[in-house]
Amino acid sequence: MTSDSATIATGAPFADDLALALRLADTADAISADTFRALDLHIDTKPDRTYVTEADLAVERAIRGVLATDRPDDGILGEEYGVEGDATRQWIIDPIDGTANYLRGVPVWGTLIALAVDGVPVVGVVSSPALGKRWWAATGSGAWVAENDGDPRRMRVSAVADLEHASISFQSIAQWDDAGYLDRLIALTRAVWRDRAYGDMWSYMMLAEGLIDAVGEFDVKTYDLAALIPIVEEAGGRFTSVNGDAGPGNGSSLASNGLLHEALLRSLA
Repeated sequence: MTSDSATIATGAPFADDLALALRLADTADAISADTFRALDLHIDTKPDRTYVTEADLAVERAIRGVLATDRPDDGILGEEYGVEGDATRQWIIDPIDGTANYLRGVPVWGTLIALAVDGVPVVGVVSSPALGKRWWAATGSGAWVAENDGDPRRMRVSAVADLEHASISFQSIAQWDDAGYLDRLIALTRAVWRDRAYGDMWSYMMLAEGLIDAVGEFDVKTYDLAALIPIVEEAGGRFTSVNGDAGPGNGSSLASNGLLHEALLRSLA
């Protein structure tokens, strides 16, 4: 999948940064797609017992290489190689979100690329070559999706205003159980129309497209969420922690179409 600059308005805030993020996604896709479902894919286990593949490492190295040339004064936070440089303008990278899916051959995974300014994510790109889709946004420029190299279309969250009509993704029962929220999750599933665990970045992108209405998750890091926030918010949604705090570094997430957000926060309080 290649970048499409037609949706980037000249002179819009962060237009140059968004264009760069889309080029970074092209670079990432060329690497990750090449080794997806490869029989000789090398896999290691990190100290936290999560998996890392050679593709995770190669994608992040490639992105860091481009940034070193194109944005040498910016900082970087990456899942695999940590923090480098100034955090005032910081690129936040998850080279493959959904590594467990990637190594099993499940197509729900993608590269997450964000730019945060003073800790606030202002550019987000999610690229999933296995699904043939890419989603992107920058503050003030709207949220967009392109599928199979087709024309980009602007995204908008749903207009569902009542929990009883809502479709939600809770990501993982184990996450909610470990966080001590399992009883509240079960109560919430009884209050909504439909519940599923679509998983990883895909749930949030379906929210931005208006296909589902809310996503909740625990045990998440800044690099898991930073790229998702501008996309959800520019599509008209709201993104906080489960406790209602803003930003990607709170350890949990609650994203919604905005209309449901206060009701969801009350349900989980």
